Amino acid sequence: ENWNRPFSFLYIMNIFNKTGGIYMTYIDKETILEMYKRMNQARAFEEKVSYFFARGMVHGTTHLSVGEEASSVAACMALNKDDLITSTHRGHSQVIGKGIDLNKMMAELLGKYTGYCKGKGGSMHIADVEAGNLGANGVVGGGHGIAVGAALTQQMKKTGKIVLCFFGDGASNEGSFHESLNLASVWKLPVIFYCENNLYGMSVPVKNSMNIKDIAIRAKAYGIPGYVVDGNNAIDVYNLIKEVSEYVRSGKGPVLVESKTYRWLGHSKSDAQVYRTKEEVEEWKKKCPIRRLRKYILENNIAKEEELNDIEKTAKDQIEEAVEFANNSPNPPIETVTEDVYA
Repeated sequence: ENWNRPFSFLYIMNIFNKTGGIYMTYIDKETILEMYKRMNQARAFEEKVSYFFARGMVHGTTHLSVGEEASSVAACMALNKDDLITSTHRGHSQVIGKGIDLNKMMAELLGKYTGYCKGKGGSMHIADVEAGNLGANGVVGGGHGIAVGAALTQQMKKTGKIVLCFFGDGASNEGSFHESLNLASVWKLPVIFYCENNLYGMSVPVKNSMNIKDIAIRAKAYGIPGYVVDGNNAIDVYNLIKEVSEYVRSGKGPVLVESKTYRWLGHSKSDAQVYRTKEEVEEWKKKCPIRRLRKYILENNIAKEEELNDIEKTAKDQIEEAVEFANNSPNPPIETVTEDVYA
């Protein structure tokens, strides 16, 4: 049983009845509105990238996460600021949730020297190690082993930090998934394995690639807790990740979380989406995570419509400012072509 009790002051109390007892999480107004802002930033960023790609301004391919904003942003915001994440090829919302510099991120996508990877990484390789973003990569399941290594480092150095490992439903069928969960379980590493299940691995429906209803049930095979959360409900995602982050931080070992969400757009910009119907997509759009959070905020008297409208405008303006920054940034100098290529 889940319910929310509104208060007139800054806190919303969420009480969940779960196996093992009752727990409470308090989310202050500032956090909820910051979450709303970052989710709007993510949506506006993706829409702008889609526009640029259609005009040949983004090289290579790009994988957009429109519709998955709550799953990514809320999960990152539930972490401590100095905790770590490993991202994926569909990682724009993830790194925006971690609080990345939008200017540097936009510059990277447009191949500019002021980008995070000096214009060499592009969409699938956004990284900011100082901010705790260990980077995205184009290898399906490539973050599993990186997350385990990073978590082992935190354990050995006793930093108190944890690692949130993003991956998709398709990556849960990779060998690296099973190897990493097994090793993390044996060593009780401080890592949250976070599966964003958007129902399709490229064009293959989950139901055709695995004979289980919930990916989270695989946690049982490794003796660790498994959770399923509505990935389009930002409050539920935040509360669950806040809870399990304290579990793994306390030295009890890893957990597996499955966030059920949906991508509105194709796997990549070259996807014709012949494997699903327009009606299915429209049904999921009715579950828009941004609209759901907006409704929650208004119904619980956390903020007025005018304040939310201002937040949305600010988010869009910040993306336009990032575009201006990128357009005014220099291209990489030709003499840097061999820099950062060899170790």
